[in-house]
Amino acid sequence: MRIAENIWLILFVVWGLPLAIYRSKFRKMVYNTSHWSINIQPRFGKEIRALFGNIYPDNPAYIKFRNFYRFYLSVYLLLFTLYFSIPSGAQSSTNTNPMKIEKGSKLPSFVLPDQHGNMLDINTLIGTKNLVIYFYPKDDSPGCTREACYFRDQFEVFNSADALIIGISGQSVDSHRKFAEKYHLSFTLLSDQDNKVRKMFGVPTDFFGVLPGRVTYIADKTGTVVHVFDSQSQATKHVDEALRILKSLNTPEKKN
Repeated sequence: MRIAENIWLILFVVWGLPLAIYRSKFRKMVYNTSHWSINIQPRFGKEIRALFGNIYPDNPAYIKFRNFYRFYLSVYLLLFTLYFSIPSGAQSSTNTNPMKIEKGSKLPSFVLPDQHGNMLDINTLIGTKNLVIYFYPKDDSPGCTREACYFRDQFEVFNSADALIIGISGQSVDSHRKFAEKYHLSFTLLSDQDNKVRKMFGVPTDFFGVLPGRVTYIADKTGTVVHVFDSQSQATKHVDEALRILKSLNTPEKKN
């Protein structure tokens, strides 16, 4: 295991173990039992009152464990907040993909099936339109649905900017078709079931490699990437960022 590449996992484990121990002891104290099963019982009301209140003011052991539990829980929540607020590409200090697409890169050549089963060759679009290519984790998940519907709602704005929207994820053609029909999506969704194109772009993963990354690439009509936006949690901001960059592309530079 490379420490630098797994620093978040190490932090969560190292801090999570004492948190679990203190929570176990705290629950046993609050519910007045020594049986281990209290840790898996869906009883939380008294625990929450004990954590944020002071139900046993004359019990110094309770107060001690409550304060330790509060401290470890606060730091753990802070770690989660930091993890999801930092772009996934910055969560690892190393990048082993020499082919990663960045600002200034040319779009790679690829062919994938869309939600209708038709093959789309990206090379047929380069030179004709600005391109907004966004990779997302999964059809019909909450964040991906918000993102797709916001792209849908801004479709005419993208069209006015002479831009095509292309979404790419690892689900099947049938999954994409159902997703597009359910939310009346008016743009192209490509099925990258073996993640070949995702790897070609060097899209990073999130949450210790479990969750596919959410990254948007904006390319001009020459096929040159002019902006990359990477955020798992800010799903709808991908749309705003794309529109902001397209506006700058379509705004003539002022001459001195």
